[in-house]
Amino acid sequence: MNRDVEELGARVVQQWATLGPFDFVNVIEAPDDATMARISVALSARGSSKFQTMPAFSVDDFLGLLE
Repeated sequence: MNRDVEELGARVVQQWATLGPFDFVNVIEAPDDATMARISVALSARGSSKFQTMPAFSVDDFLGLLE
């Protein structure tokens, strides 16, 4: 998956195996939401995984958006 993500213009920052509703959590850094959407669609189309995308901001950037 890491190579696929990189070929689509992003990078995997962290990966965790988890217990609960999700088996794995991957933190992916992409230049924009459009790139992340392409990655999600491309990987989901394989049918072997389900994805949930959650854009994240640093607290400082988030507070700046509220100004």
